Amino acid sequence: MTQFGLLSTYPPTRCGLATFTQSLATALVRPGDPAASIVRVLDEPEARPGAALGASAVVAAELVGGVPSDRVMAGQILNASDVVIVQHEYGIYGGPDGDEVLDLLETIDAPCIVVLHTVLPNPTPSQRRVLDAVGALASAVVVMTENACGILESTYGIPMAKVSVIPHGAPVRAPAQKHELRARRRVLTWGLISPGKGIEWGVRAMAELTDLDLEYVVAGQTHPKVLATAGESYRENLGALIEDLGLEARISLDGRYLDDDELTELVDSADVVLLPYDSRDQVTSGVLAEAVAAGLPVVATGFPHAVELLAGGAGLIAAHEDPHSMAEALRSVLTRSDVAAQMHEAALRDTEKTSWPDVAQRYRVLAAELIAAQAA
Repeated sequence: MTQFGLLSTYPPTRCGLATFTQSLATALVRPGDPAASIVRVLDEPEARPGAALGASAVVAAELVGGVPSDRVMAGQILNASDVVIVQHEYGIYGGPDGDEVLDLLETIDAPCIVVLHTVLPNPTPSQRRVLDAVGALASAVVVMTENACGILESTYGIPMAKVSVIPHGAPVRAPAQKHELRARRRVLTWGLISPGKGIEWGVRAMAELTDLDLEYVVAGQTHPKVLATAGESYRENLGALIEDLGLEARISLDGRYLDDDELTELVDSADVVLLPYDSRDQVTSGVLAEAVAAGLPVVATGFPHAVELLAGGAGLIAAHEDPHSMAEALRSVLTRSDVAAQMHEAALRDTEKTSWPDVAQRYRVLAAELIAAQAA
């Protein structure tokens, strides 16, 4: 039995990193195993250390940026584990580009797996320094795409012998057949809403598809950090754009944070997922991974994870900031059952081994290798 320690944001925090870590922890811990110890990363004190999170995990400590005593406590908790898994994003740790995480990593003696959620091809000098140092302190580094692995090799100083590619996990669900043509079609975008998601381009694409009987559902709360600094201005601007284009009857902005059952029901009701992201550098998208695993056709802009995951035929790439390109891709999926059927089959083939249980097993194997290497 392996005792895992995990460092990350974690529910009830609402962000992709927190959801990823909860899913991974739940899948890692098998019946009879000790619960994973979570060190929950926060912007300000909030958690109740010692709070149980079901059979799979317990919040054992919290880490707030700029609080040295938290780093000491976090190091003690994590060192009591057999293997530590650290989720890395620049924006969640304190200090310039999150460099406070380096002080913590230096105190960890247990084998440490660092999972990189952002790998920038053109980092600032500070970002490069931080990521190189993170890689040097880690026992192993995990990225989720071959593209991210290539960027590490060409841009950073992390030894490639340390690097493994383990895909983003997806929930286990029975994919519904989505390729039959129905009268009313549904285009879906979901996830936390913020500028950069490109939803305004999706809205404009709908204006070019008024000859089709369809609806566009945008589901998700405004990202908490955006809400704290800019309020609901982005969502309000989207609402104004929808009104200006006369699309109120065809587009809905659902601002709820959906639980697992609600999200499953919504995904099952969709015909195609639209990811009109502005980013040219995004190497990991949990929404993309889940959409493809559900067997849904995807239309996405050409961010790296989409280009890689959709290369097998599970979706179409549209041009960034180009509503016409998005509209034409959506039209192909929504009006041709053969195209949708081929994408459905390709999606299930390409994600056959990306369920959370399968992904967690790959982390277990990597953890066992690190434990054996340390003991040798």
